[in-house]
Amino acid sequence: MPIPTDIALGAPVWLDLQSSDIARSIEFYTGVFGWTHEQAGPEYNGYVNFSKNGYRVAGMAQNQPGMPDLWTVYLKTADAEATAIAITANGGHVFFTHEVPGLGTMIGLADPSGAALGAWQPSGHPGFGLVNEAGVPVWQELHATDYEGALTFYRDAFGWTTTVMSDSEDFRMSTFSVGGDPLAGIFDASGYLGVGQTARWMPYFGVEDADAAASVVISLGGTQLDPVTDSPFGRVSRLADSTGALLTIIQVM
Repeated sequence: MPIPTDIALGAPVWLDLQSSDIARSIEFYTGVFGWTHEQAGPEYNGYVNFSKNGYRVAGMAQNQPGMPDLWTVYLKTADAEATAIAITANGGHVFFTHEVPGLGTMIGLADPSGAALGAWQPSGHPGFGLVNEAGVPVWQELHATDYEGALTFYRDAFGWTTTVMSDSEDFRMSTFSVGGDPLAGIFDASGYLGVGQTARWMPYFGVEDADAAASVVISLGGTQLDPVTDSPFGRVSRLADSTGALLTIIQVM
C-alpha cells in the first residue's frame, strides 16, 4: 500500500543495498521482486533507486572494496545533528554525517553491539513510497547479540517505546510501536549468531509465494540459507542475494 510521507520518528524510513556488483544486483532484484531501477547522475555517485509500481521502495550504492555486501536500514530523525550526539552518548559510533543536497541528511552508524545502520532526516526524499505488500519492504528487525542493551540503546538514542512480544527462553522479542502499530523489532539472536558474529539488521520483503520466490532466488545466483517454513506471520525463508547480502522473504497474507 502507498504510505504517507509522515513516517513516525524512529521508524524505518528507507533501505539501501551496499553492493560490490551493481549490474548483478540489479539483475537479481528486478528478477525476484519485479522492481524497476533508475540510476542517478555522478553528483549522487551513481546511486540506484528501485521502484515498484512507480513508487520508490529501496536504493543501492557501490560498496567499498573489501567490505561485505549488506542492506542498511535507516531510521527516521527530525534532527540529524542531535541524533548523532545521542548515538555517541549512548555507546554507539557515528561514522559520518552527510547532507544530500535537496534530499536530506544521512548518518552512518553502528549501535553499541556493532550492528550497522543509518539515520535519515528527510527533506526532498521522504523515504518509502510503498510498503506491506508483495515485492516491497514489509518489516525490519534487529537480530541482537545483547538484547537488553539493544532495547536501552534504541529507546535512548532514537526515542523508541518498546513492547514485549515474547519473553520465553526460545523466543525473546520486543517491538517499537506508535499508536499500537508495530514498526520495527528487536529479536534476541544470541542463540543462533555464532562466535565472532555481530548483531545485524534484517530486512524482510513481501512475496506472494515464498516457495516460488526462493526458487527464483536460487536461479538468479542467490542462496537459500533456511528452508521455507511456516510462522505466525507467514511463510518465511532467510536468504543471501547474488553478492552475499542477507535478506528474508515472507509470504504476505
